Amino acid sequence: MLPASARLRKSSDISAVMKSGTRFSAKLVVLHVAHGSSEQSKVAFAVGKNVGNSVIRHRVTRQLRHAISPLLPALPSGSHIVVRALPGAGTASFSQLSENLNFVLAKANKS
Repeated sequence: MLPASARLRKSSDISAVMKSGTRFSAKLVVLHVAHGSSEQSKVAFAVGKNVGNSVIRHRVTRQLRHAISPLLPALPSGSHIVVRALPGAGTASFSQLSENLNFVLAKANKS
């Protein structure tokens, strides 16, 4: 579980990150990154109906949340991040999701 202070909650903030943020993509996830005004990094997840039914969407969200929680201290401070799952994420294993997430985070840290 992500701490409450590390969650990006307002839909206006999430849509702003998705519209104006930099996008990094992999096979299963797309990462939208924007620099916010807060000192701590904040993360949100977007898992649409194209991923699967409700059970699958919630499972993917839990897996992504679990994969990113140990990486929070390594994220650039003040960054707002939206992790968007692509349709293949519904059938992917946790290790595949985790590898994809690590890959896009590495791409984001390089830029």
